[in-house]
Amino acid sequence: MPSTEFHPDLRRIAKFIPKQAVTPVTLPLMRLLTRMQSRHVPDGVEVLTLPSGVGVRLYRPADATGEGPALLWIHGGGYIIGTPAQDDVLCRRYASELGATVASVDYRLAPEHPYPAPLEDCYAALKWLASLPSVDPARVAVGGGSAGGGLAASLALLARDRGEVPLVAQLLVYPMLDDRTVDRDLDNPGHRLWNQSSNRFGWSAYLGDADRTVAVPARRDDLSGLPPAWIGVGALDLFHDEDLAYAERLRAAGVPCRVEVVEGAFHGFDAILPKAEVSVSFFNSQCALLREAFAPAAA
Repeated sequence: MPSTEFHPDLRRIAKFIPKQAVTPVTLPLMRLLTRMQSRHVPDGVEVLTLPSGVGVRLYRPADATGEGPALLWIHGGGYIIGTPAQDDVLCRRYASELGATVASVDYRLAPEHPYPAPLEDCYAALKWLASLPSVDPARVAVGGGSAGGGLAASLALLARDRGEVPLVAQLLVYPMLDDRTVDRDLDNPGHRLWNQSSNRFGWSAYLGDADRTVAVPARRDDLSGLPPAWIGVGALDLFHDEDLAYAERLRAAGVPCRVEVVEGAFHGFDAILPKAEVSVSFFNSQCALLREAFAPAAA
């Protein structure tokens, strides 16, 4: 029986976090709330619309000169909700800690825009980011949380297949990688925010009538040639098993993969309590991988 014991840093807040936040009934309200959040643009954040029509929020590192590294960040929300604004604080932390230009993409959402529309939006933003004068195109990474992590994994595969943007890393934060999880008996009293019902709704909306062997990262046969990966997930996260399985497949394909499992952590714990010690440690682990990936190649 899987453990349901929460991490000490998370035990108190876990009592107030719902097991399921998004349903077909709550979807309109959740979208309204996130759109209201997007209206506020903090100092130092640029809101842009690319020639492709895709929106991005851009975060530049302070005092940067010349070409530097870059991270394309993809927000979560089960493929059905969310905006880049929800990660303003996080993206500014990445830019500050790593001295990197960070762009968060405002991809189209399902079910109105199923696969491949969200992924193509991310790819358009990636090509744009890599072409910026302030960005070293040889030091570009992709990352995302939850569904954004799933899109980041898909984007790494797409970038490999198209051969236009060489990525140095993929940062997969409790990524939503495998639609087959909805058929498994994985419900746990410790799950928060995202459960099997949510997962079924999100995947159905995103995939539509797509070829799942192509659209779902965990169903892809060939994972070789991908950039080094970081996969982090809580032990009480619905995605725990699928994330560790994907990490093993990456390693079997010769892709370096660093795994961070947080005992007693539920889905999205670091976004809810970003200043908790367990969340800071989780973030620092991500930055350690990205620093290595962004280090200039030896002459």
